[in-house]
Amino acid sequence: MTKLFLVRHGQSQWNLENRFTGWQDVDITELGEQEAKQAGIALKDETVDVAFTSKLIRAQHTLKIILNETGKTDMPVIIDGALNERSYGMLEGLNKAETAEKYGAEQIHIWRRSFDIAPPGGESLKDTYDRVIPYFENFVQPQLQQHKNVLIVAHGNSLRALIMYLEHLSPEEILQREIATGEPLTYALDDQMNAVKLGKSLYIQPKTVV
Repeated sequence: MTKLFLVRHGQSQWNLENRFTGWQDVDITELGEQEAKQAGIALKDETVDVAFTSKLIRAQHTLKIILNETGKTDMPVIIDGALNERSYGMLEGLNKAETAEKYGAEQIHIWRRSFDIAPPGGESLKDTYDRVIPYFENFVQPQLQQHKNVLIVAHGNSLRALIMYLEHLSPEEILQREIATGEPLTYALDDQMNAVKLGKSLYIQPKTVV
């Protein structure tokens, strides 16, 4: 068995401000840093051989804190835009509540929670899946097949796409899955790359930063 660890980046500034972020390069908040440290504590006693992350600073900063906390700063790190968050196109930077007032809550819900309907100029979750999964199969899976434990620090929707693949979930099922910031998810994979989700790693919710 080999292990795959998935971590969504810590709270970003635009998470805090309730904005659509997507591909915008927004860093994590003080709370996000605390969440990353807690993820590092959760993973400290785990063996991790290689890490993957996106091209966006909020994921890279989270990974850096995790590696510092675990003492694994010399680990190989692979950065690729294939793991970026879903693009929200013309919605990026806009406040979610104000956007719902402009376009209607039902339309915003369709753009955010439909599997194959994209917001204007952006990506659907299906588009994100079609970007993430080939990358996983071609670059991450070979590491797992060499019995290396892998850490991926990425984003809510890129990880949602990966979880859909690993757990063989339907579009309806994956749309109901919420992924907490900074909370590691652990999967064990056999030699045929069949994945089993393990119990949650130790995680302590950081105190809210005022």
